[in-house]
Amino acid sequence: MASAHHRLCDSAASMTQKVMQKPFGARLKWWREHRGHSQLALSGAAEISQRHLSVMFFGIFFVFYNIAMSFTTAARGALALSTLPLWTMAIAALLGAEPLTARKALGVVIAVGGVGIALLAGLASAPEGAWRGDLIMVAATVCMAFYNVWSRPFIARSSPLGFVTASMSAGAICLVAVAAARGSFAVTQTFSSAQWIAVIYLGAFGGAAAFFLWVLALRMTTPTRVASTMTVNPVAASLLAVILVGEPVGWNLVVGLVAVALGIWVAATSAPARGRDRVPAP
Repeated sequence: MASAHHRLCDSAASMTQKVMQKPFGARLKWWREHRGHSQLALSGAAEISQRHLSVMFFGIFFVFYNIAMSFTTAARGALALSTLPLWTMAIAALLGAEPLTARKALGVVIAVGGVGIALLAGLASAPEGAWRGDLIMVAATVCMAFYNVWSRPFIARSSPLGFVTASMSAGAICLVAVAAARGSFAVTQTFSSAQWIAVIYLGAFGGAAAFFLWVLALRMTTPTRVASTMTVNPVAASLLAVILVGEPVGWNLVVGLVAVALGIWVAATSAPARGRDRVPAP
């Protein structure tokens, strides 16, 4: 998914990229939602609050993400995004949505540290001003952390499929309006076939399918446990680079992979508090 993002960012504005991705994913979700006759159970103030969350995540987060990637490297951006479990854990504890345990904190730290080790080579080199991209990526990550915590009550009141359908639609409407006002659609005239394939892939798999699974996971377990799986992304990308382009397997990748797996296991298996750690649906 990161490779597809970079392919589009090379020649398209970040706003245009998200506008092309989100409506495609939202239409796919709409078709599946109406095909299954699932009903949303949100109305009034709850629906307005959900729309605000949708704009924060499907609008602001992804715009920040693409802006950040234009300033920093893929490795540094991936590491900043991989701090999501730390932010989610802190925000969930601060808002009283999830208890903070020593075992859970240890698991998150181990997993994030594993990402840092796996990306050691890429972190050594950075373009001038990369710190700006790092800070923007951290801001985007904080937005996603709040979304993970605040969205659970709304997910519990509706089906995961219905929630993602409504959320992606609200985000797409805002992005289309902003892109149209800025005239950002003109860049699509220069898209190559490879870039259109990337748009379709991001919309169907990186958008609709991925966010449905993410929301489904948030309904089934705690925000921190779900967020801890974000540390798999950069390590999986490194492994894919080994397979597709023949990059060498360094010791840091092996150690990082083991650390990520260990960290997720530690965070997700708190034996003494397994029954209590599962947050009941609001």
